[in-house]
Amino acid sequence: MEKCNVQWVRLGDYIEECDERNVDLSIHLSQGISNNKVFQNPKQVATNSKSDKIVRTGQFGYNRATTRNGEKISIAYRTGPDCTVSSAYGVFKITNEVILNPFYLWMWFSRPEFDRYARYMSKGSAHEFFEFDEMKRIQLPLPSLAEQQKVVNVWKAFREIKEQNETKAAPLMQVCQSYIQKLKHQYPLQEIGPYIEEIDERNFDLSIHLSQGIANTKIFQTPKQVATNSKSDKIVRTGQFGYNRATTRNGEKISIAYRTGPDCTVSSAYGVFKITNENVLNPYFLWMWFSRPEFDRYARYMSKGSAHEFFEFDEMKRVKIPIPPIGIQHAIVNIYKCANEAKEIAKEADRLSREVCPALMQHVIHS
Repeated sequence: MEKCNVQWVRLGDYIEECDERNVDLSIHLSQGISNNKVFQNPKQVATNSKSDKIVRTGQFGYNRATTRNGEKISIAYRTGPDCTVSSAYGVFKITNEVILNPFYLWMWFSRPEFDRYARYMSKGSAHEFFEFDEMKRIQLPLPSLAEQQKVVNVWKAFREIKEQNETKAAPLMQVCQSYIQKLKHQYPLQEIGPYIEEIDERNFDLSIHLSQGIANTKIFQTPKQVATNSKSDKIVRTGQFGYNRATTRNGEKISIAYRTGPDCTVSSAYGVFKITNENVLNPYFLWMWFSRPEFDRYARYMSKGSAHEFFEFDEMKRVKIPIPPIGIQHAIVNIYKCANEAKEIAKEADRLSREVCPALMQHVIHS
């Protein structure tokens, strides 16, 4: 890697290893670290937490083991309250933040190039480890603190957009679910059979090239396997519902989704239907009802079969829901759409914040 005008330094001159144990059990929050470079709830909490290492606010923690970790190293900067991590983890801090900005260093760690470097420099046989001695040997560009802060500010702008929209989305989603729950007590439950119609349109002429599956999170997705003979696949037109009739081994959920994108095909084993009168029943309102955990439990309970259980269309028609005036349905759906838009903005900002790290670091390297 070409080194330009910016000064390159040895990281070991700016960091110090920490080995503070939770001997008095004063820290109750146990955390793990994901390979996405963030702290998270651990998969397993050790019984003897007295040996766990403490990560104070403003310190770094990392999993020394790099084997079977998605070709990445799990390392994160602690901004939340003090926590503990496994005694097998490494913990360190920056000795002088007037020279090295911790967020700038975290951005350096977040580059795919650093993941590859950490894997390459890991040592071991059955298990490989990236030890602190190797951490200290890292070379990185070190511009002025002001230049570091400029880079960090760009990254933080995306994170703020993410956090702000997540904050907006959560209460709006809660309002939607609260309204739907109240509707059960305000309007009589009606079977949806009179308002839906089964569709069985096949892709005989292969005119539809987009093949899709349906996730149990109620969205269309790229299928795990595309059938060789797609002429038998069912077509799902824009504005129709598709669902996987099989509910066995599906996370105790039913995979059902409303098609808003272009026409697509699904497996011939799937079910497809449409609402016959959208002036009476809003499709998004129905989809929101299908998205409730209560409906997943109902669909599993009403599925029939032996080795494999299926939720057939006859059972779908028997599903009972409250059907308030269409204006009320529209109002609830509009709240949901606002919440979902905020979630999508947050998701995109999160993606961009991760992608921007390598680009910003590349700019520093060649500055």
